[in-house]
Amino acid sequence: MESNHPQLIDQYHRRLNYLRLSITDRCNLNCLYCTPAGVTSKLRHEDILTYEEIFRLARIVVGLGIEKIRLTGGEPLIRKGIYDFLPRLAALPGLKDISLTTNGIFLKENTKRIRASGIKRINVSLDTLRPDIYEKITGYDGFQQVWEGIELARELGFQPIKINMVPILGINDDEILDFARLSVVYPYHIRFIEYMPIGADPDDPLSYVANSLIKEQLTSLGKLVPVPKTAYEGPAERFKIEGASGEIGFISPMTNHFCRVCNRLRLTASGRLRPCLLSNKHTDLKGPMRSGASDSELARIFLNAALNKPYAHQLTSENTSRVSAHMSSIGG
Repeated sequence: MESNHPQLIDQYHRRLNYLRLSITDRCNLNCLYCTPAGVTSKLRHEDILTYEEIFRLARIVVGLGIEKIRLTGGEPLIRKGIYDFLPRLAALPGLKDISLTTNGIFLKENTKRIRASGIKRINVSLDTLRPDIYEKITGYDGFQQVWEGIELARELGFQPIKINMVPILGINDDEILDFARLSVVYPYHIRFIEYMPIGADPDDPLSYVANSLIKEQLTSLGKLVPVPKTAYEGPAERFKIEGASGEIGFISPMTNHFCRVCNRLRLTASGRLRPCLLSNKHTDLKGPMRSGASDSELARIFLNAALNKPYAHQLTSENTSRVSAHMSSIGG
């Protein structure tokens, strides 16, 4: 698509240039906040977008102004064929930034392949530095292999390496300072992400920790110096502890809406386009595509979905209305 094509701009004049692209709803972990107990249903093979379909949609949406794509899941590294797909996607004309979110279980054994495919930036989900708590959160004894994968990625020059931590009251909130100290010693970008009660269980026992409280804790480590946002930055508030090698970031969907500057769309593995993570509204792309829709018709679906992106989500500390889908099916 040519550069004079319509751009993804919503009715509130936000320019949408960032696509979170889930390639699978399957995962090799069973994290407390992502796949709650009893949730076992997975998409059928035929209900998941093929790599050709994903590439076609990516090509169309890049032509509409998407400049950054982050691949997510489920766990993207468990999908067969990903190491053939990654370099093809990374070479897409017009795409300026591509990155990957992973739980890190398969990171160490595949770090060189990921790097060779054109991926230079990764996010690793890691909610604890204690092996026993890791197993409690994920259902798997895999902390050591994740940590070794992170270290190897650093040695191979991935930059930045972001480590996403979701503090949960009474489970891992006593490790906040330990994670922050990692940014002092290593060039890692530590992201504290407020837990979001996504899913249909009204009796969810998990409780988020407000990032405002975390900031207060971190003052014991030194002054937090603001870091300017980059062109393709997501919603994180970025800081450095004075003298640190890395960074600290805060993503606060529960206590500090960043909706007014949200630049994201999400495409699920089942072909549903979600203009807002924390809304049940979505638009089907798979059905029209498999029914013979042209590139122009699919582009119009993207444009209409962008135009109807809500101004703000309704999930707050006071209003705990829930998104019905689980995070594993939406994409992290």
